[in-house]
Amino acid sequence: MSIFLKLGWYFRREWKLYLAGVIGLILTAVIGIVPPRIIGDVVDGINQHRLTARSLTLYLAIIAVAAVGQYLTRYLWRNAIWGGAAGLERTLRERLFWHFMKMDATFYQKYRTGDLMAHATNDLTAVERVAGGGILQFADSIITGGTTLIAMMMLIDWRLTLIAVVPFPLLAVVSWYLGQKIHVAFRSSQAAFSRLNNKAQESISGIKVIKALGQEKADVDDFDRQIDQTIKINRHVNFLDSLFDPAITLIIALSYAATIILGGMYVVNHVITIGNLVSFITYLGMMVWPMFAVGMLFNTMERGNASYDRVMELLNQKSAIIDRKNGLEQRPTGSMHYAIDKFNYPDDAGTSLSQVQFDLKAGQTLGIVGRVGSGKSTIMKLILREFDNYDGQIQYGGHDIKHYALDSYLPAIGYVPQDSFLFSNTIRENIRFADPKVSQETVEAVAAKSDLSGQIAGMAAGYDTQVGEEGISLSGGQRQRLAIARALLINPELLILDDALSAVDAETEAEILANLKAERADKTTIIAAHRLSSVMNADEIIVMDDGRIIERGTHSQLMQQHGWYREIFDRQQLETKVEGAVQ
Repeated sequence: MSIFLKLGWYFRREWKLYLAGVIGLILTAVIGIVPPRIIGDVVDGINQHRLTARSLTLYLAIIAVAAVGQYLTRYLWRNAIWGGAAGLERTLRERLFWHFMKMDATFYQKYRTGDLMAHATNDLTAVERVAGGGILQFADSIITGGTTLIAMMMLIDWRLTLIAVVPFPLLAVVSWYLGQKIHVAFRSSQAAFSRLNNKAQESISGIKVIKALGQEKADVDDFDRQIDQTIKINRHVNFLDSLFDPAITLIIALSYAATIILGGMYVVNHVITIGNLVSFITYLGMMVWPMFAVGMLFNTMERGNASYDRVMELLNQKSAIIDRKNGLEQRPTGSMHYAIDKFNYPDDAGTSLSQVQFDLKAGQTLGIVGRVGSGKSTIMKLILREFDNYDGQIQYGGHDIKHYALDSYLPAIGYVPQDSFLFSNTIRENIRFADPKVSQETVEAVAAKSDLSGQIAGMAAGYDTQVGEEGISLSGGQRQRLAIARALLINPELLILDDALSAVDAETEAEILANLKAERADKTTIIAAHRLSSVMNADEIIVMDDGRIIERGTHSQLMQQHGWYREIFDRQQLETKVEGAVQ
């Protein structure tokens, strides 16, 4: 019963709705007592040769009124209870989805996408069944079972009733034992579904790589192994689940046997009439549903309990990024002071950044270069507040970035990573994602700045071209330029390009950078790149290696130092000349 206590917050909030449902169940159960009694009277009337057309008509009218009454009361409880269950599902889905929106990068490193999807689908469905079917099974087993037992005792014979219910305690023992087993088994089943969901999501997302490397058969074999494991676990759950019905059927059979034997003796000895026995057997038939409901209730509760625990495990996760209640609500502008003494990723003993400092005035451009894994992207992640657990301080506009409200701080930053995510929508809707109400003229203007408008004009559907899932219908360069256009749409105070020009050719890169320089004379820009031509015109360039700044200065200053920057620049220039000669 612990799941009902855990959901007590919702039942208290929606008590009026569930009270209406319980009242509907009570009225349905009370009205349900009438037809069996009428049937018994009809049987006695036939047996005693006193049934007339008038009395039969009256009996039929009473049964018809009872049927209409049950129709109305069933509508009442169904509308209330299932409506309440739908409300719980909506509440939990909204809470969980909003929780996903608030969580930090560490959370998404811990939980995989398929696992989160399983929590948001299967687990929430199991919890919703508790608030719907669970409440119905709990309340109806007590109400219908209770009223039927009272009718059997008061309208027929209390001794016969006691004999009929003697096997019932066995149901409680069986339900308790199997319920404990099902709780553990179902939790394992949900975990197996999460793993299978992860595998399917990962394989579909990486289908191009799988095909390119010829690993289709190996991936299918791995998927089949996981399916076999999941089926094995679910078979165990189904085995335990299937034990309920035979146990209940056995108990009902024992009750019927006792009723027929003792009831037959009572009829022969004129303790009760044949009509009373027919009514009693009809009432006993009405006890079948409450008894099955008890078995289903334990099943529903244990499944819901396991799923609720899994969902709450997610909801109880706290983001390490604290959004202050009284944070600065102004849009950050001006200079940036970046001074990180030390930073390492959670659960990583290695130092990712050490003694990284720079000052960036409004309107300036900072270039960041270095080998793969040198710390370029880490610098930007701290600016974007993906991690706050660092020694040092980052100031923007004279304030520590941790002091800003996230809803004021983050919209002032346009961030374009190397692999930008595109939504399965049109080019137009992807560009204006941050502001769906902007005009077509604005969309076309930012597309021109990212040197994408010409290629869009050559597409049959133009800006209505569907990009496909994650932009699959576009080339790498087109995806990057679309992402840049999307970032420019919000006119950010700070534009961050994290190797966001790697998939475009040198001519296109030069065109985009020239557009940015002209349009963002009073705005700040940070460009991280492997191709040094992307940062040649930056006001300052820092060279990263192993989380430290090993060189800094303008392009000309770095060329004079004859260090890493000069070596890589000369090498890239030579590669460009060789490629030009080959073409």
